[in-house]
Amino acid sequence: MATDLNLKEGLSAITEALVASYTECSHINHLGHEPLPSRDVVVEIVRDLFEVLYPGFGQRQNLHIGNVEYYVGSIIDGLHDKLTQQIARALRHELCREAPHTDFEALAQSKAVELLRRLPKVRAVLELDVQAAYRGDPAAKSHHEIIFSYPGLEAITIYRIAHELRQLGVPFIPRMMTEYAHSKTGIDIHPGATIGHSFFIDHGTGVVIGETCDIGSHVKIYQGVTLGALSFRTDSDGQLIRGTKRHPTLQDEVIVYANATILGGETIVGARSVIGSSVWLTHSVAPDTVVVLEKPSLRLRGSNANKGDQGLMYFI
Repeated sequence: MATDLNLKEGLSAITEALVASYTECSHINHLGHEPLPSRDVVVEIVRDLFEVLYPGFGQRQNLHIGNVEYYVGSIIDGLHDKLTQQIARALRHELCREAPHTDFEALAQSKAVELLRRLPKVRAVLELDVQAAYRGDPAAKSHHEIIFSYPGLEAITIYRIAHELRQLGVPFIPRMMTEYAHSKTGIDIHPGATIGHSFFIDHGTGVVIGETCDIGSHVKIYQGVTLGALSFRTDSDGQLIRGTKRHPTLQDEVIVYANATILGGETIVGARSVIGSSVWLTHSVAPDTVVVLEKPSLRLRGSNANKGDQGLMYFI
C-alpha cells in the first residue's frame, strides 16, 4: 500500500483540532464521567427478553415443560445483572448532580427486579396483540407465523418493554430500545405513548407514534401512518414547552389506513371510526365516523383505452 509520509505527519494536527472541538462542542461528547448505558448491551437485553417472552421462537429450540424453567431462570438471572448495571449508569448520569449520595446500584436493582416482575402481565397483553394480528390479517396462516415474521409485533413488543421501563422512571434506555426497533423494523413508537391491548400494525413501514399519543384497545393501523404533533408551543424565550399533550387520541376499535396523518394533542378520533388512506386530519371526529378523501378521477392510457391514447396509466 502506497503511503505519503508527509500527509501522515499531518494526522497529529487533525487530532489536536478534533480534541479542541470537544471543548467548543461540549454537548456531543461525554468525558470525565461514569460510563453511559451501552447500546450493545441494551440490544442484548432486548434479545434476552424476547427469549423469555416468546420461549421456543428464538435461540433455544427443543424447550419443553421439563426444562423451560431452568432455561428461563438462567436468562432472568443474567437479565437482572445486565439491567441493574445499565439502569444504574442511566440513573447516575441523570441524577448524580441532584442526589450525589444516592446508591444508584441499589435503586437500579429495584427497578430491574420490578420490570422482571411485570413480564407475565406484559406477556398477557402481547398474546392479545398476536391474536389481534391473526384476526386482522387474512394472510396470516398461524399465530406462530406472526411471532416469527411480523415486524409490527416486534416493534410493539419492544415498545411494551420500553414503556414499562419509562413508567419506572428509567432514563435513556426506553428510548434506546424503541429506536433499535425503529432501525430494525421501520416503525417508530415512542415509549411514552399509551397503547391498549389487541393492537395491530399491519405491514408497518413508516409508522410514527408520538410520545403523548393515547391509543385505545383493538386499534389497527397500516403502513405510513403518522400520529404526530400539529405544532410546538414555545415560551417567552422561544424554547419548546415540554410535557404537554401534543399527539392525538385514538379511542377503541379505530382503524387508520395507509399513509394517513393525524395531528394534534386535542385531536380525538372517536371509537369505531375509520380514517381512510392519505387523509390529513387535524380535528376531532365523533365515534362511528368514516373519514375519506374525495374519490380521485382516473385517466387511462393504453391500447384498450380511448383511440389515440397510448402509454401509461396515471392518477390525477
